[in-house]
Amino acid sequence: MVKGKKWVLKRHFSGAPKLDDFDLVEEEMPELKDGEFMYRSLYISVDPYQRPYTDRIPVPCTMIGSSVAVIEKSKNPEYPEGTEIVVYGGWVQRAVVNPNNLTASLGPPWKYPKVPGLTPSMMLGVCGMPGATAYFGFLDICEPKAGETVVVSGAAGAVGSLVGQIAKIKGCKVIGFAGTDDKVSWLKEIGYDYAYNYKKISVDEALKESASSGVDCYFDNVGGNMSAAVLRAMNKRGRVSVCGSICNYNDAKRDCADLLPLLVFKELKVEGFLVGRWIDQFSQAVATMAQWVMEKKMIVRETVVEGFENTPQAFFGLFDGSNTGKMIVKV
Repeated sequence: MVKGKKWVLKRHFSGAPKLDDFDLVEEEMPELKDGEFMYRSLYISVDPYQRPYTDRIPVPCTMIGSSVAVIEKSKNPEYPEGTEIVVYGGWVQRAVVNPNNLTASLGPPWKYPKVPGLTPSMMLGVCGMPGATAYFGFLDICEPKAGETVVVSGAAGAVGSLVGQIAKIKGCKVIGFAGTDDKVSWLKEIGYDYAYNYKKISVDEALKESASSGVDCYFDNVGGNMSAAVLRAMNKRGRVSVCGSICNYNDAKRDCADLLPLLVFKELKVEGFLVGRWIDQFSQAVATMAQWVMEKKMIVRETVVEGFENTPQAFFGLFDGSNTGKMIVKV
């Protein structure tokens, strides 16, 4: 009998995620029924959204997430053995699923194209959900115009690093904030016009230097005081795309500035989003991002953690700044 492992979330997180919040469970794989297939994960994605999103899910549950996987056995003619897929089945080493019964908001498993220059792990990053998040969240909400000034918080992360490069492709001046000097150096390497370590310089001071004429677009991954400072520097009718608020995810008590008067008098557009709203257009983002990678217009960096048993540690690293670019687990 074939066995597999999965990470189970035992309880909702309280404060920062801890190893004790999870159980590593080994289970025997059931015999396949018609329409089912068994897959083995090759790479697993860990992402900041998994921290707040699990609050709405009954526990215990298989920890949510996506993976690049290979189909080992199949009784589904649409998914033959040997097919490599992206599947939203959670933190699992091996599982049996019926794709018609998966209820993931980002759709059923999809067979990704094998293109020279693109690695399987990129299907969890630049050509996956983070890439679509950067593509649609920035272009559709911020509607950038050539010559405008764009600020990105969490700029060295999986999404932020892509947003900054899209902004450069569109002819914008791009300013990024990250948490280490090494990340700042990397941002400059991939084309950011200005990059700052927010632990060494205030956002207000940085923007006086780099955005003396104001900020037109802000892609927000962080929230909190950093975002309040950026909004104060926005130009009239600036656009803000709110992708995340990672600085608040682990805090029970959150400090919130009253920004409503600022939004009114600057006539700012501020819009939060979940990338699933563009699910029917994902192929457009994947194709465009892949083309930019192959044309060397988009530089991708991954932080790879080896071993399925280390998946929680990779997840924890998202909240202490361990990753540059996309954090993935090589199973």
